[in-house]
Amino acid sequence: MNKYGTILIVDDNEAILTALRFCLDTIFEHILTLNQPDNLLKMMNQETVDLVLLDMNFTLGVNNGSEGLLWLRTLKKHHPQTPVVLLTAYADIQLAVRGLKSGAADFITKPWDNDELIRKLKDVMDMQAEIVTLNEAEAEHIRRAIDHCHGNLTKAAELLGITRQTLYNKMKRL
Repeated sequence: MNKYGTILIVDDNEAILTALRFCLDTIFEHILTLNQPDNLLKMMNQETVDLVLLDMNFTLGVNNGSEGLLWLRTLKKHHPQTPVVLLTAYADIQLAVRGLKSGAADFITKPWDNDELIRKLKDVMDMQAEIVTLNEAEAEHIRRAIDHCHGNLTKAAELLGITRQTLYNKMKRL
């Protein structure tokens, strides 16, 4: 069976890191782990990482997912092509939606089912392998910019670095 490349798992619980290492050993060639996200960007710059599995809470007593969302946005800014799957014990629908809108590829709750976890991670990796046309990539990028700006086309055009008229013309072709 062919293994996927490298996964980076970031979780403050050593038992979780150990369990995930064992669970994913036959799925990924390399498994990197961090117990705190502070060195996340440094590691991403030093290693080729194909997927990040990111816990959402790192501070004792904080369980609202804000830390994970902050690190997700940071990762997407610096490594936009690397998929991030969020992992949390304090899941709710709103948190999952916020994570997905912020660029997460998927959302997994603790405790997880090993087969379901593996299926989701494989799905994310397989989707990364699909090649889309340049027009499809541009259309998706425009949609995400417009969503990010809550439908404000002037702000979306500014975010994309184009004029509002250019954005209108591109939208007509979609």
